[in-house]
Amino acid sequence: MPQNRRKVIITCAVTGAIHTPSMSPHLPVTAEEIARDALAAHEAGAAVLHLHARKPEDGLPTQDPEYFRKFLPEIHQSSDAVINITTGGSPFMTVEERIRPALELEPEVASLNMGSMNFGLFPMLNRFKEFKHEWEREHLESSKDKVFKNTFKDIETILRSCSANGTRFEFECYDISHLYNLAHFLDRGLVKPPLLVQSVFGLLGGIGPHPEDVMHMRRTADRLFGNDYVWSVLGAGRNQLPIATQSLSMGGNVRVGLEDSLWIAPGRLASSNAEQVTAIRQVIEGMQLEVATPDDARAMLNLKGKSQVKFG
Repeated sequence: MPQNRRKVIITCAVTGAIHTPSMSPHLPVTAEEIARDALAAHEAGAAVLHLHARKPEDGLPTQDPEYFRKFLPEIHQSSDAVINITTGGSPFMTVEERIRPALELEPEVASLNMGSMNFGLFPMLNRFKEFKHEWEREHLESSKDKVFKNTFKDIETILRSCSANGTRFEFECYDISHLYNLAHFLDRGLVKPPLLVQSVFGLLGGIGPHPEDVMHMRRTADRLFGNDYVWSVLGAGRNQLPIATQSLSMGGNVRVGLEDSLWIAPGRLASSNAEQVTAIRQVIEGMQLEVATPDDARAMLNLKGKSQVKFG
């Protein structure tokens, strides 16, 4: 294989707080399902696994570290994947709740939303009418009047607490202002390059999914961070593969997974996280690029290493 091929990090967001179990029978909920799907996504080419936890009885998102401990050891022992634990949790949790898994388990990477925002999930109610669990409809409906709170104080608390453990961050930027928030913390020395900037497109309350939005985010990040960052994108819902493909053409990396989109094609649910990873891997290789290994990702992101976590 030619040595000058650019290497692309694939992150897979295996299960998250956005979608509810009723929306797809393929969304992993139990610890066994999360571990199985995560390992299959890694086998398909995902170097980084972004993980949330859910209560198995009803699929309710939880940040109780005990639920993470039910699946993290298996993933850790059965693969060399970089494990990325959320500090986002859900808009319905306090920052104290959201930070607990990253604090106790000390992953190589933790996600960090770079600002407060309206987080509009309620349009999903136009497409999904029947729900298995009582909390699901309320979860979506209440987002009409819910702000995901991540103030400068909250962000600083997460940075100072987790950085002491050597955890680095996937900085989730849902709008241009979030890039400027990140630049603020870079200027203060509270974050260190290389920054993993995960630009998020297509969620109501954040920047849109138009190709011009993607280019604007990239240009702004280039201007603010120069060579001090690694750029990745995620497109919500049907925007997942088109925006990932645009990122590849612009020198970026990609995130896919059932947290961000339940779909693999118009009107067809993805059967697994691995199916989405395989789809974007085909695009990567079709563009004569190379899929990064976990060790490639560790080098690109200056991570502390697999042996330095607290869930082996």
